[in-house]
Amino acid sequence: MRSRIHNKMCWSRALLTGWVLLLVQLLCFEAVPISMDKTKVQEPEKKIEEPPPSVDTGLHYDRYLREVIDFLEKDQHFREKLHNTDMEDIKQGKLAKELDFVSHHVRTKLDELKRQEVNRLRTLIKAKQDLEGGNDIAVDHQALLKQFEYLNHMNPHTFEVDDLDRLIKSATKDLENFDKERHEEFKKYEMMKEHDRREHLKALDDDERKKEEEHYEDMRKKHADHPKVNHPGSQNQLKEVWEEADGLDPEDFDPKTFFNLHDTNGDGFFDEQELEALFTKELEKIYDPTNEEDDMVEMEEERLRMREHVMNEVDSNKDRLVSMDEFLVATKKKEFLEPDSWETLEQNQAYTDEEMREFEEHLIQQEQDLHQKADDIQKQRDELERQQEQLNAQKIELQQAVEHMERLKTQKVEPPPEVHVEGNAIPEQEAQPQGHEPAPQDPQYTPEEHYEQHQDLAQQGLPQTHQDLPPGHQEAAQGQHHLP
Repeated sequence: MRSRIHNKMCWSRALLTGWVLLLVQLLCFEAVPISMDKTKVQEPEKKIEEPPPSVDTGLHYDRYLREVIDFLEKDQHFREKLHNTDMEDIKQGKLAKELDFVSHHVRTKLDELKRQEVNRLRTLIKAKQDLEGGNDIAVDHQALLKQFEYLNHMNPHTFEVDDLDRLIKSATKDLENFDKERHEEFKKYEMMKEHDRREHLKALDDDERKKEEEHYEDMRKKHADHPKVNHPGSQNQLKEVWEEADGLDPEDFDPKTFFNLHDTNGDGFFDEQELEALFTKELEKIYDPTNEEDDMVEMEEERLRMREHVMNEVDSNKDRLVSMDEFLVATKKKEFLEPDSWETLEQNQAYTDEEMREFEEHLIQQEQDLHQKADDIQKQRDELERQQEQLNAQKIELQQAVEHMERLKTQKVEPPPEVHVEGNAIPEQEAQPQGHEPAPQDPQYTPEEHYEQHQDLAQQGLPQTHQDLPPGHQEAAQGQHHLP
C-alpha cells in the first residue's frame, strides 16, 4: 500500500491540473521583457533550450489526452482561438465548438486517436472480465463503455465536438478531484503506519515495548528539531530561494525578475510543477532521506500542501495557473509581507483519534470477512471432495457391473440343437418318447448319436416318435415301454 501511495505522490509532482495548463505548456509563448539592473543582477548562463518533457497527469486516459492536445495545437486556427478564450469559456464548451474549423488532416488524426482509445478500453474490459473468470459471458461493450465519460462511446469512429467537450470537462473534474483523493490516500498511509506500530508493540514483552516506545519518541523529537520553515509563497521564503538557489543578493529582490527566473518553460505562468520546485529549500530543512526519522512520503505530502496553499492565495481566477499579474498582486498583500508561521505535518496530524478508531475497526472487519471467506472456501472444497468421492464410488460400482456382465456373456451355454421335421423345428426334448429318459443322460449315448439316429429314421421313412405311428399302434407302442 505504501508503495502505491508513494507512486501516486510522484505522479502528482508532475500534475497538470487543467485543460488550459496542458495546452499552454505546449505553446511557445515569449516571456515579457523585464528591465533589469545588470550591474547588480547577474544574468544566468544561456543554455540550449529544450522542449519541456511530456508530463503525466496521473489520469488513466493521460496518453489520449496529451495526444489530442498535441494535434490540436498544430492547427493555426485553434491556436489563435485558444489565446482569446478564458478558462470559464473553455469549461463551458465554447472552445470545443472551434473543432469544426480545424484542418482535415488534424480531424483525420483525431478520428484515428479516438478509434485507438476505444479499442484500448475494450481490451481493458476484456482483460478485467478474464481476471474475474467470466470468459464464457457475453460482453456488452456499449454498456460498459458508458463509465468512460471522456469520450462519446456511441460513435467510436470519429472525433466530434462532443468528444472534445467531454474530454475538457472530464479532465477538469478529474484533476480537481485528484488532490482530494491523494489526501485520503495519504491519511490511510499514516493510519496504517500507526496501526503497524501498535501491532508491533503488542508482540513485544514489557521491556522491549518500553525501549521501542522510547526510541519512537526520540525519533519524533529529532524530526521536529529543524530550522524554522518559512510560510510558502511569502517574501521571506522567496528571498531565501533568490539568495541560496539563484545566488543573488536578497537586498536586490525583484518580484518580476524572480518570476522570470523560475518560469522555466517561459510560458508566462507558474504551473504546479514550477511552484513545487520553489519549496525544495524549505523541505530540505525538515527532511533528509538518509535519516531514519524522516519519511519521504510525508515530504511529498508537505510539498503538495505548500503548493495548494499558494494556489489558494495567489490563483485569483482559479485556473490552477499563476500568471505574472496574479503573482505581482500577491506580492503586495499583507500575507506576503507579514505572513503567519507555517505549521508542518508533525504539527498537524493527518487524522483524528475518531478516524483512527474507525480505521482499525474497519481493518478488524476486513480480517473477519477474510476469515469467513476462507472458511466458506474450505467448506466448498470439502463438499467438492465429498462429491468427488461419491462419483469415484459410483464409477467403481459401474465398472464392476460392466465386468460382471462381460463374465456372464463369456460363460453363457450354447442352446441345444433343434430337430427339423418336414420343415418345422422341434426341440429335442419334445421329440423324445414320453417316459423315455433323454439320450444325453446315457453315458453310452451322446446327443450327437441320438440326432443321427433320428436322421436315419427320417431318411428311411420310418416313424421317429410315437406320434408318427398309426393310431392303432401308438397305444401298443406305449404299452411296450411299460412292460417289465
